[in-house]
Amino acid sequence: MLAIFKKEINQFFSSITGYVAIILFLLANGLLLFVFPDTSLLDAGYANLDPLFELAPMIYLLLIPAITMRSFADEYKTGTMELLSTKPLTWWQIVMGKFWASLLIVLISLLPTFVYYFAIQQLSATPVRLDTGGITGSYIGLFLLGAIFTAIGCWASSLSNNAVVAFLVAVFTCFIFYNGFDALSKLTVFTGGADYYLQMAGIKFHYTSISRGVIDSRDVVYFISVTGFILYLSKISLQRKIWQ
Repeated sequence: MLAIFKKEINQFFSSITGYVAIILFLLANGLLLFVFPDTSLLDAGYANLDPLFELAPMIYLLLIPAITMRSFADEYKTGTMELLSTKPLTWWQIVMGKFWASLLIVLISLLPTFVYYFAIQQLSATPVRLDTGGITGSYIGLFLLGAIFTAIGCWASSLSNNAVVAFLVAVFTCFIFYNGFDALSKLTVFTGGADYYLQMAGIKFHYTSISRGVIDSRDVVYFISVTGFILYLSKISLQRKIWQ
């Protein structure tokens, strides 16, 4: 698994694609949070990072599928997946090696945003104490959200040897998991109890809960369970591809 992990990291940063993906993520965050007036932290009137954690999931919808779309698609396209399957590696090791490498890249893209915490403190008109607990919880939630999106991206890449198809499937699936259940719960047909359970089935419900600064074990279990289940689907997809 470690060999696959290193290979993925080296491959990602050996091309301009990796750097462009991270730079675009940071650039989009910077423009939205400090330049565009509708979402600017400077025009919010109070010192917090709430806009970051509201906007980052939407940016992740495009960034993470761009990172993961070649994970397995390129292996199919070049024929190296068959070679990997003959190595002394289990299917889980192959999947997890790809997953952890992609998740590390997502984490690397997230780390520079810590600068915003200090920037808000320095730019405040009066000395303020930011809600460190809430911000920490929001960052944990964003990391867990990134883990689910990364798992979805790996699964989508395992379905096709076309990276563009993998990207589109990942974007659509991430959007449905994040916003779909919440939107369905607002339909009148589900009012009266079912709407709450529909919200609980979606990512947004649990992400919003953690973003308040309260780390509920139920939310953490949800993120870990869904990530594990999607990675299991990736393993099954790989096996079927090779057996065919």
